[in-house]
Amino acid sequence: MARAGSKPSMALITQAVLAKAAIAVGAMGQAEQVQIADEVFAHQPNLLASVLVLQRMGASLRQIEVPLHVLLVAWQAMKTSGHVWPVISEDTQEACLQRLTGRVRFAEGLPGELQQQSMQQYINEHREKFLLAFAWGHLRDNDLLGARTEAQKFLLLATLNLVECIAFAGAQP
Repeated sequence: MARAGSKPSMALITQAVLAKAAIAVGAMGQAEQVQIADEVFAHQPNLLASVLVLQRMGASLRQIEVPLHVLLVAWQAMKTSGHVWPVISEDTQEACLQRLTGRVRFAEGLPGELQQQSMQQYINEHREKFLLAFAWGHLRDNDLLGARTEAQKFLLLATLNLVECIAFAGAQP
């Protein structure tokens, strides 16, 4: 998190890299997407597992396609960026999830205007703003931002946590 008056780090996944990745994944057939998922499994198995486990949390296969799509686009963008990400461990995933849920809980108790300011601060300080915006938009487009059911809550958190983990790991030396 950036300190007051300091600038957050530049995103490793630029808007152009993310756009290129989103277009590439969108144009892929099922066989190509499976191949990309195999790459994710080989290099970032915990990220893939965090999506696949959602079925145990009550998410349908159709719903799981949402975070899976975000993960595939993120993976393509990670590869295209030229940066080498370390393997994201389960401990890193848990730490990122705790920070994410802590921020959500904090914001839930705030009045509307302060809630908006808290959200804007989160966006402004995020290391991977473009990836965050992409994930948020994909969740919105698939009507998962409301988190009306427990399964949708898990889908929302898992998708946003993918972004958190990628941002955190990308910042590691």
